[in-house]
Amino acid sequence: MPFEDFIDYLSLEKHYSAHTITAYQRDLDSFLTFASEGYDYNSIKNVNYSVIRSWIVSLVDSGITNRSINRKVSALKSYYKFLLKTKQIEINPLSKHKALKTSKKIQVPFSEKEIENVLELLEDANDFEGVRNKLIVELFYSTGIRRTELVNVKLKDVSIAQKSIKVLGKRNKERIIPLLSSVTKSIEAYLLHRNQLEHITDSDYFFLSLKGVKIYETLVYRIINSYFSKASEKVKKSPHILRHSFATHLLNEGADLNAVKELLGHSSLASTQVYTHNSIAQLKQVYKNSHPRNTKQ
Repeated sequence: MPFEDFIDYLSLEKHYSAHTITAYQRDLDSFLTFASEGYDYNSIKNVNYSVIRSWIVSLVDSGITNRSINRKVSALKSYYKFLLKTKQIEINPLSKHKALKTSKKIQVPFSEKEIENVLELLEDANDFEGVRNKLIVELFYSTGIRRTELVNVKLKDVSIAQKSIKVLGKRNKERIIPLLSSVTKSIEAYLLHRNQLEHITDSDYFFLSLKGVKIYETLVYRIINSYFSKASEKVKKSPHILRHSFATHLLNEGADLNAVKELLGHSSLASTQVYTHNSIAQLKQVYKNSHPRNTKQ
């Protein structure tokens, strides 16, 4: 495999997720194919920027979005940084490259009413899957954890006594998030049903399927999409929108930005600030409705 050392570096030193590593491998293979077929390179270590630029142009011509192209180039840039670090090259051909312009994607959070409606749908759940699914919705909305974090929560990570949950975030960074009393009650209900499963294969993991194996990300997406399709007309109905709702609603209620950053497990404040536009919009509405100088129509 031409990029084996780099892939090992991403996995063992950078602790990238398997999903990210697979994407990097795919993007590097794609560029190697382009450089090989179009310019007779058998390695991309020493290609010049003109070849990379031609690749980018071909991607644009094929109709790929600028956001996706930037992601592919980012994989390539990381590879050249690795080659520099390991002294396999002396010049990074992408050192002066500027990313293609992209429009900012504004994620529209669920309203508090929409979330309440979904929880009402699940209020009377009394079988294993119904109780589990209710807890999944509650955990997403009350903690803001990522889908992959939820899937990988283990039994030992959940403390009812301490009302907390420990999650393993990006770059294997651990964080402990407090739990609401209502959520701990749902956890207790779920554990009762979990303990009654006939067969449990993945006993270490907290969330299981009816067959007793660890749940997977696609199933979690389907659960969220299914319930919120009944309560919301928004185009995107995913676990990430619940994470977005968690952050936005906290900020709307006056939560400190740094505190929200820690809860979300962001490495930089800039990542958290993308959630503030809804808070600002809410503040503007409050200002408009409340200020005595505003002329009400």
